[in-house]
Amino acid sequence: MTAADKRYARRFIMLGLVFVLVLLGSLLLGRYALSPGQLLHMLWTKVTGGAADWPLSDDKVVFAVRLPRVAAAALVGAALAVSGAAYQGMFRNPMVSPDILGASTGAGFGAAVAILLGAGYFGISAAAFCCGLLAVAAARLVSRLSRTNQTVALILAGMMISSLFSAGTSFVKLVADTQQQLPAITYWLMGSLSSIKDKDVLFLSIPVTLGMVPLLVLRWRMNLLTLGEEEAQSMGVNTRRLRGAVIVCATLLTSASVAVSGMIGWVGLVIPHFCRMLFGYDYRRLIPAGALFGAAFLLAVDDIARLVTTGELPLGILTAFVGAPLFVYLIVTGGGRRVH
Repeated sequence: MTAADKRYARRFIMLGLVFVLVLLGSLLLGRYALSPGQLLHMLWTKVTGGAADWPLSDDKVVFAVRLPRVAAAALVGAALAVSGAAYQGMFRNPMVSPDILGASTGAGFGAAVAILLGAGYFGISAAAFCCGLLAVAAARLVSRLSRTNQTVALILAGMMISSLFSAGTSFVKLVADTQQQLPAITYWLMGSLSSIKDKDVLFLSIPVTLGMVPLLVLRWRMNLLTLGEEEAQSMGVNTRRLRGAVIVCATLLTSASVAVSGMIGWVGLVIPHFCRMLFGYDYRRLIPAGALFGAAFLLAVDDIARLVTTGELPLGILTAFVGAPLFVYLIVTGGGRRVH
């Protein structure tokens, strides 16, 4: 193992410890106080199958309220960060975010329509997930019919599809009931994890696993996409299939996240840049680092969202307030180039 490998290994260990500490801290934080010893005892007893010897109120707070929300925040943060890193590598553009192909706006339109039709929470999530996939599929179809450069055509098609779904969402808000439906649509589009239940975590974990595992397996090949089409093809890589696989996986991650949490911006744009500062441009390190960093980041933001006021701030607002200044800092300092 080289000195650089040891340095990166130490950074991975530190990042992993930060994630674990933020995860445990998120389970402790709240208006219902719990001691660290009490929390660890409850978690260990559940894992080992022991008998519960704590009040029912403690059990509900930890396992019915906080644990599903913390798990969802970690999954959504990891999914958005990994999909952002994957899209940036695929398009060789550091300004690309997970909603570049219209997945977020498509999901937002699906959720708005479901709320307008009076669907329940699961129906809203399912509609958002399906419309997010539909948006990217439409962008992909339009780009394949184009005779120009496929990468450029895909980005332009994504912008067009995103604009169409945004217009559709605006129309739904226009015809929605201003007393109940419109506030619900507006709040959902700003992003929140306040209504997360166990079944939502299960719903989220399946597509996140289906999208994350292939990207982890293919991450060494993703390095070749950054070299360009001709160089990658000369090394025996079918760039068309690889790009298609990356698009499908990243879209699964984005659509599933937006379907459960609403539209949360900046995570997929900013977190990959910080990971490049710490771990370089090698996707063998960048993808797992993005998952850990993104999960820890959104956990911390969600803690702020539920504790900073008596109510609860939408996550999309907080990630914008945090992400925008950090991104400006990265632009000014040259961020990702300072890898050592």
